[in-house]
Amino acid sequence: MTKVDQKKKSKESSLLNTAFEFFTTKGFSKTSITDIASKAGVGKGTFYLYFKDKYDIRNKLIARKSEQVFTIAAYALSQQKEIKTFEDKFIFLIDNVINQLDENQSLLNFISKNLSWGVFMQAISTPVELEVSFQDEYMRLLSESEKPIRDPELMLYMIVELISSTCYSVILYKEPCALSKLKPDLYRTIRGIIKQFTQE
Repeated sequence: MTKVDQKKKSKESSLLNTAFEFFTTKGFSKTSITDIASKAGVGKGTFYLYFKDKYDIRNKLIARKSEQVFTIAAYALSQQKEIKTFEDKFIFLIDNVINQLDENQSLLNFISKNLSWGVFMQAISTPVELEVSFQDEYMRLLSESEKPIRDPELMLYMIVELISSTCYSVILYKEPCALSKLKPDLYRTIRGIIKQFTQE
C-alpha cells in the first residue's frame, strides 16, 4: 500500500470512528456532517470524497461493525475442533455474537436501531481486514452440513430476525428476563428453525 493509499485509508477510518462516536453519544439525527468532519480533522469537502451523505456513512459503519462482530465469531469457531454438527457450530457462532453485543451495548443499540436485512447482507459480504468472514464461514458450514439445507438465506433471515427482536430488550433492559434465562429457549427455537429447513 502506497503512502497516498495509507493516508486515504487513515482519513476514512478517522471519519468512520468519529461518526460512530457521535452516533452512539449524540444520536444520528443530532449529528451533522460538519460535526463529523470537524472532529475528524478534515474539511467538509473531504467527507464527500469518501461518503455520499450521512446515511451512507451510517450504512458503511453498520456494515463494518457488523462484519467485525461476525468475523470475530467465525474466527472463534475456527479454533473449536470438538464441535462437529452444523447445528452446534451455528449455535456457537450465535452465542459468540450475542456475548459480544452484551459486552458492547452501545454497539448493539446502534446496530439494532439501524439494521435492515439489506444492510445486514451487505455487512456479511463486505470484506474486512480479518482473515475469516461470516459469509465464508456460513457457506463452509452449509457445505459441511450432514444434510442439505433448503433456502439457507431465508433460514438465516428468520434466525437473525428472531435474535434481534428477542435479544435487544433482554440485553439493554433485562426485560422480560435476564440473558442467561433467554439463551436456552432461544437456542432450542433456533435448532427448531434449522430442523425445519433441513432436508431429509
